[in-house]
Amino acid sequence: MATLTTSDLRKGLKLEIDGEPYIITDFEFSKPGKGQALYRCRLKNMITGSQFDRTYRSVDKFESADLEEQDMQFLYSQGDSFHFMNTANYEQIEMTRDQVGDATNYLTENLVVSMLFFQGRPIGINLPNFVVLKVVKSDPGIKGDTAAGATKPATMETGFVIQVPLFIEEGEVLRIDTRSGAYVERVKA
Repeated sequence: MATLTTSDLRKGLKLEIDGEPYIITDFEFSKPGKGQALYRCRLKNMITGSQFDRTYRSVDKFESADLEEQDMQFLYSQGDSFHFMNTANYEQIEMTRDQVGDATNYLTENLVVSMLFFQGRPIGINLPNFVVLKVVKSDPGIKGDTAAGATKPATMETGFVIQVPLFIEEGEVLRIDTRSGAYVERVKA
């Protein structure tokens, strides 16, 4: 682990505090007229999701979080368990629904994700920016409903419901942005 100083602080930096990994979600630097510079940080626990604010002085030191990312292939889910396989050594890892979080909306068999490990144990996954999902349920657009940008709900193969344009039909394959959960475009089969 590397030792960091306050000059290294920035949004997105991952730190280890009291043996747990935190990410800086907001950062503000201020230099009062007299005295030391102050660094105000909003920190989020990467395991529990809890957040708090903390102010540091320019003499404070930190440890970078011992994090590692590995490409993992999603195999299947069973109840609240999600099973992944390391694409390099074929080792299988099981994660809970809480660990996977909202990513459950986008997981399809064989999807490769980036799994985040803290001190050798999995704590979360990062999805690709876009995934391709099939529409399994979508009511037909209402005739005469032609307002610009009109949408309707569509249920994807993972059970996730998104808003799509009226012309989308059941059985179509769509590209979805995993960062916003929004429809991007139809994909030719």
